[in-house]
Amino acid sequence: MSSPSNNAASYGFAWLLLALTALTGGVWWWSVGRPVDLPDAPSARIACVSYAPFRKPGETPYNAKFIITPERIDEDLRALSQRFDCVRTYSQGNGLNAVPAIAARYHMQVLMGIWLGGVVKDNEKEVALGIATAQANPQTIRGIIVGNEVLLRGELSPKRLAEYIKTVRVATPPSIPVTYADVWENWLRYPQMASAVDFVTIHILPYWEDNPVATVDAVHHVEDVYERMQHVFPGKQLMIGETGWPSAGRLRRTAEPSIVNEARYLREFLRFAAQVHMPYNVIEAFDQPWKRAQEGTVGGYWGIFNSQAQPKFSMLGPVTEEPRWWLGWLAGAAGVILFIVVGAWPRTWHSARGWLALLLAGFAAGTATAWQLRKMMYACGPLWEWLLSSICLMLAVAVALALARRIAAHLADRYDSTEPASWWRFGSLFALVLYDILMAFNGRYMDFPMGLFALPCVAYAVFGLLTREHAMPSLEQRFLACAAPLLAVVPVVQEVGMNKIAWLWLGLNLLIALPVFVNWRRHAVRLQPQQA
Repeated sequence: MSSPSNNAASYGFAWLLLALTALTGGVWWWSVGRPVDLPDAPSARIACVSYAPFRKPGETPYNAKFIITPERIDEDLRALSQRFDCVRTYSQGNGLNAVPAIAARYHMQVLMGIWLGGVVKDNEKEVALGIATAQANPQTIRGIIVGNEVLLRGELSPKRLAEYIKTVRVATPPSIPVTYADVWENWLRYPQMASAVDFVTIHILPYWEDNPVATVDAVHHVEDVYERMQHVFPGKQLMIGETGWPSAGRLRRTAEPSIVNEARYLREFLRFAAQVHMPYNVIEAFDQPWKRAQEGTVGGYWGIFNSQAQPKFSMLGPVTEEPRWWLGWLAGAAGVILFIVVGAWPRTWHSARGWLALLLAGFAAGTATAWQLRKMMYACGPLWEWLLSSICLMLAVAVALALARRIAAHLADRYDSTEPASWWRFGSLFALVLYDILMAFNGRYMDFPMGLFALPCVAYAVFGLLTREHAMPSLEQRFLACAAPLLAVVPVVQEVGMNKIAWLWLGLNLLIALPVFVNWRRHAVRLQPQQA
């Protein structure tokens, strides 16, 4: 059983928490709908872009039997030729050896990739196919990239990689330069590789740096790295083989994926590239859904075009993160209607404060649900991910709705004697701690599901402010309430306190845990004189 708290401060904090949550939801949706002024790119055309055609559901380069038809490649390159002068490929498999011949139709050049890994048989087949493609298309191929980040993955030694490079150079037309591509730090680890290539190809991805760089500083970081590498390899032509910014995914310290930030980075980078006249390649043409399995949500959203081959932003003028921002407010209004209809029936109170509580709770829940649904659209791929996320979201809304009924009654000064089942809070805490464990020990590629857990965490925090439980919280709930904040501190520490989302995640853990601590302490104090 519970009894109403007469503490005016608790009631005040409860109102404040409800109002702040509703206001935060409304302001966030409004903010992502505002056009952001950005510097224009020097040109809508881009010198070169990574081309991987695996943009439709189920398509992946890991399926060796899957072949991209020449018709698909022709369709893609015909569209890309309107914006790009060159495409970079990464392998010869899956039908990609047809790219140079098709690119010639549209007067495009190709940085042709030969994929290397740890399997000798596969490498030999790939090298042989790449040599044949180069011999057949010498006028179209701008350069041959033998291996992509194979040293980073540790699948080949520098000596063996150099042998593959030599094999390709000897067997292909001398007019085609040969190189190897890797992150810039690996070129510093293996500087001897410079002698094996005709030009040095480095990858600079500020988002993926060990110390991630915010968008506002990202191009300055590229400038510093580029200048440093020029000093390390004097007299060697230097090319940036990959650079770009993701449009969706997990915040890393202050490096935030978004459409606005992707547009800002590319525009500023293109201005810098034009000033120093350096060769470069942008990653990438299309969003790649298959990469989400490797890198989390962010892996699928590096494209200048989305997976439907539609441009995500313009190179000129303001950019809007979410043009349909009003859907968030519409979801908030739908939440208000749902919470008022369900939360006030049957109604035992007759105070405007009860209606106001349901209005605030419904709007907050609606905007949070819309946020989570938007997140699911980016993050969910297979059907099971959609089903699991949808079930969890519906359960979270149900818990918030059940608690909102009682919260409204308390804030209307009419105590609701019905008490939510204890397993609701246990289930919410258990799910939260389970996700905390995943985030703490394998959170590099995982998103923070703020919209999902905001519903039960805020609802239980407000409910805990208004009630005093007669029974001691169960041992399991006390354990989970202790574990949740401790585990949630880990991402904050891992991100050296710079990730604002990690702090908000910690806040949600504290919100649901604090009422357990308060009732635990209250009953512990009450039991002491009885035991004495």
